[in-house]
Amino acid sequence: MKRATYILPALVIAAAVALASIFIVDERERALVLQFGSVKSVKDEPGLYFKIPFIQEVVRYDGRILGLPTQPLEVTPLDDRRLVVDAFARWRITNVIEFREAVGPGGEQAARDRLDRIINSAIRQVLGSVPSQRVLSEDRTSLMNQIRDQSRREAEALGVDVIDVRLTRTDLPEQNLAATFARMRAEREREAADEIARGNEAAQRVRASADRTVVEVTSEARKQAEVIRGEADAERNRIYAEAFGQDPEFFAFTRSLTAYQRALPGSNSSMVLSPDGEFFNYLNSERGSAPAQPAP
Repeated sequence: MKRATYILPALVIAAAVALASIFIVDERERALVLQFGSVKSVKDEPGLYFKIPFIQEVVRYDGRILGLPTQPLEVTPLDDRRLVVDAFARWRITNVIEFREAVGPGGEQAARDRLDRIINSAIRQVLGSVPSQRVLSEDRTSLMNQIRDQSRREAEALGVDVIDVRLTRTDLPEQNLAATFARMRAEREREAADEIARGNEAAQRVRASADRTVVEVTSEARKQAEVIRGEADAERNRIYAEAFGQDPEFFAFTRSLTAYQRALPGSNSSMVLSPDGEFFNYLNSERGSAPAQPAP
């Protein structure tokens, strides 16, 4: 009975010591075995491992690719035009021993703070050596590659690898936006005024050409109408001449009738003339007598 009383606590202690000496490394992480702060071993592969309980400790680090969004940074390019830049970096721990020695107990958060300073410094140096137009253009891959390479060289001492750096935003500071927008608006209004002026000029040319075409067509039509009218008058006169030559008396008679018709156009028209006037000479002539002069 007394032996069972001692065996049970011993088994509990043994089980606790066994559990304290066993640790598992996940495939997504890397582990360091430390003894009194010094690195004893590195566990890169996933699996079950052992350590000395209460003497050794295990520190785990993420073995995946990590992201780091930087804080907004104001830079001054080569043309002294200030810009606000945001960046996003991807990095990974490549040497856990160097990483532990560089960041100490601070771990990944301390590494992020130091990487943020390294990347910001690289952004200032690279973007400060080019004009702002190149920074604001869509083709800035070479600039991001330069920032990545410079950050990678400086981050090697931390035991990390900077895989990529991307500029997510490049804007003007708030105090410069109003002036920039006003300048852009003035430029667009000037371009609009130029387009309107060119449109009005083109419209004037089209109208002038149309007016000239109208004048030319009208003149040509009038000329053709005059020619046709002249030809018709000549033909009419020729017919009259032929008719007069065939029967002068009848021709005189028809001209007198036409004169009477034109002189008395309405039903209530009246004329006061002498009966023996020349206007009635043809009517006063007797049948079979000599032809009278036609009424003028």
